[in-house]
Amino acid sequence: MQVARIASRAQLGLHAPLVHVEVHLDSGLPTFSIVGLAATAVKESKERVRSALANSSFQFPAGRITVNLSPADIPKEGGRFDLPIALALLIASGQMKLAEAAGGQALERCEFYGELALSGELKPVKGLLLAAAHAAQVGHQVIVPHENVAEACITARTGVFGARHLLEVCRHVQGIELLTEARKNGALHAIASEIHDQATGPQTGDPEPDLHDVRGQLQAKRALLIAAAGGHSLLLVGPPGSGKSMLAQRLPGLLPPLDDAEALEVAMIASASTAGFDLRTYGRRPFRSPHHSASMYAIIGGGSQARPGEVSLAHRGVLFLDELPEFDRRALEALREPMETGAVAVSRVAFQAEYPAEFQLVVAMNPCPCGYLGDVNERCECPPGRIAQYRARVSGPLLDRIDLRIVVPTLRGHELMHDLPPGESTAEAAARVRAARAIQLARARVLNARLPINDLHRFCQLDSEGEQLFWRSHARLGVSARAYHHTLRVARTIADLEGSEPIRAIHVAEALQLRRGLEPG
Repeated sequence: MQVARIASRAQLGLHAPLVHVEVHLDSGLPTFSIVGLAATAVKESKERVRSALANSSFQFPAGRITVNLSPADIPKEGGRFDLPIALALLIASGQMKLAEAAGGQALERCEFYGELALSGELKPVKGLLLAAAHAAQVGHQVIVPHENVAEACITARTGVFGARHLLEVCRHVQGIELLTEARKNGALHAIASEIHDQATGPQTGDPEPDLHDVRGQLQAKRALLIAAAGGHSLLLVGPPGSGKSMLAQRLPGLLPPLDDAEALEVAMIASASTAGFDLRTYGRRPFRSPHHSASMYAIIGGGSQARPGEVSLAHRGVLFLDELPEFDRRALEALREPMETGAVAVSRVAFQAEYPAEFQLVVAMNPCPCGYLGDVNERCECPPGRIAQYRARVSGPLLDRIDLRIVVPTLRGHELMHDLPPGESTAEAAARVRAARAIQLARARVLNARLPINDLHRFCQLDSEGEQLFWRSHARLGVSARAYHHTLRVARTIADLEGSEPIRAIHVAEALQLRRGLEPG
């Protein structure tokens, strides 16, 4: 056979289109060409494949070798195509005879992935969770490196085969010695099941930070509870060391665990990222905390392959931006659209990728350039002009989209020296959050932060006193229509936490108080 074809998949955003690796052997001067919009890492596979075949006791074919990655207009990258290229070369050169694959499936219904070491060993590759999910949808089997088996088993419950070496795959394809299906292997089955069940089972690894560890800061803890219950965004303003980061790190522990569909969605986004998917994080709420030097493309997504950014990697979780005014202005302004829509579209010349981005935004900043405005020791010496310039780094439209704004003061000396009331633990607060979220989902099937404008007056009924207070306050403050809607949503969440169907004046008053400006007093 002079032409052979092996199935694999590329990766475009959250999609994994089918790619046929076609190899043609012809007479002539020895050449090895790879065509089909292949990235540099794919073109370099010719040297890895050459050495892997030689070190696996195969003959490298002489003459003209043409490898076509079809369809040709889809970008291909990474080392995942090494294994299918090597197999197609062996079939086309007649060194390997075709046979029915494991489970009675024809070779055409098998997909192959893996980077080849020079010795012929198979190395793990990124993005196989997406590929396995798409393969499972069409009933294809997948043969992957052994280290990728557990990842592939998350989405493909059957038809996953792991191999450690090129020779193992060759014997499997020829029917000489079949690979063991991962679901029939007790050890691999246990690993995959444990990872899959983490979404609803107890978490392993380091324990979550507990709200009980935060001394004092009762108002800030209350704001954190409201943010968790309704999915609201939160701004923490306070001097250095007041506990802003500690509070933000405890928000994921207040959120209910991901269900199976949500856990898989989060894992797929991580699989499409540059870092890839980490099995140890499966089923956990993401907590992303990028450094303030991060670029707009790192925050929103981009690059030549339109990778997901921090807003998408924080989907169903928390995006924490510390030192908010130090971030690039373009990156902060780019947050406005995903905050409203819950999605982000990353466009490139060749293709467009759309990623979900339903994250909870938590941001923290100092009240002034030196950080000590309003501090108990009155150490701030910043002139008013510098303070105004510092705060102007965060635009009004972005602040207008933040539901809760709370001042986190520095604890006084005697408060640190003596034991303060411990307050609620994370477990106790999380139970209240789950109860409030259950009310919201039963009522409108969305959290209050995502409540559509058309449903606000239907689900946010105020009693007479609450309505009077609400309209008087907004008439005096002169806030925007967006601020009016956000305040109403927060008041709805506060009422849900209290188990109250109507929104009362006390709920409105707290919502208005939690939406105050950046003044420390």
